[in-house]
Amino acid sequence: MAGNSFGSIFKLTTFGESHGPAIGGILDGCPSGVKIEIDKIQRDLDRRKPGQSSIVTQRKEADEINFLSGIFEGTTTGAPIAFVIYNTNQKSNDYNHIKDSYRPSHADLVYDKKYGHRDYRGGGRSSARETISRVVAGAIAKQFLSSIKFTAYVKSVGDIELNKPYQELDFSNIESNPVRCPDKDLAAKMESYIKQIRKEGNTIGGVIRCVIQNIPIGLGEPVFDKLHAQLSKSMLSINAVKGFEYGSGFSGTRLKGSQHNDLYNNDGTTKSNLSGGIQGGISNGMDIYFDVAFKPVATIMQDQETINKKGAIVIIEGKGRHDPCVVPRAVPIVEAMAAITIADFVLLNRTIKF
Repeated sequence: MAGNSFGSIFKLTTFGESHGPAIGGILDGCPSGVKIEIDKIQRDLDRRKPGQSSIVTQRKEADEINFLSGIFEGTTTGAPIAFVIYNTNQKSNDYNHIKDSYRPSHADLVYDKKYGHRDYRGGGRSSARETISRVVAGAIAKQFLSSIKFTAYVKSVGDIELNKPYQELDFSNIESNPVRCPDKDLAAKMESYIKQIRKEGNTIGGVIRCVIQNIPIGLGEPVFDKLHAQLSKSMLSINAVKGFEYGSGFSGTRLKGSQHNDLYNNDGTTKSNLSGGIQGGISNGMDIYFDVAFKPVATIMQDQETINKKGAIVIIEGKGRHDPCVVPRAVPIVEAMAAITIADFVLLNRTIKF
């Protein structure tokens, strides 16, 4: 199985399965001398972990980080950073009923056809539990990039949408509610809606917005390695992601050039930021902001028609512990992948003479 690594210089390789002994990773290319606060890494893991509220999966995992190399006396050594998080609360029997059947909109069938074998217990590598390793690497990247601020929040759940510009929001409210929406009134509506969806045995999708602030000018390469192209790749690699747009996105197609152009101030900043902080594939120093769309979780607690390995139509029963809406737990994952991507470009710039 190829494709288990991300990044060119700041490079993360992940391993492990949802119902295996552990999930882990090796982070190569992190510079030496970076002071690492383990508590900050654990804090981001706690934001992602299951069982943290009544609107997420009730699988109980401590998701405690264990570092094996690359950090000594609280500082990176420059060596590969190896880490592991042990799985402690698997219920593999919950998946026995799909051993020979394919869940709709899951990776089950394509895994079986591609590899000739699959780990049906929670989906193996296709499980979102793999994203634990991304959160660890992203938390390290944030500490390496201490002057840059990464903030993600839930912008919408189903049709309930926060339409205020991010500049008008109080980001300190994001962690004050289980939905991770900075608007407290909308957060309460979203939480109530997710609970309703769960009672129906169904799931719902949503959108996460990410804002990157204090970004330097000059990150990104102008042809195939455009900054927004790499950010898009990083976000689309996250489980359940169906869409990515930055700056004005699709709404910009309805504007004329005279409306869409970001006019300059004397200091090189722009009066508007419809470009989303990126021009010509290179960061321009303005805030980078983008939206990431997540589909409804594919496992629902309802009977559905599907096929088995023999191609026969069968009825599959929804079982197990699953999120009715993935977006609240995906907020730290979006931040992590953004931080990993930016860290890679920062290190790439160190290899280039200006």
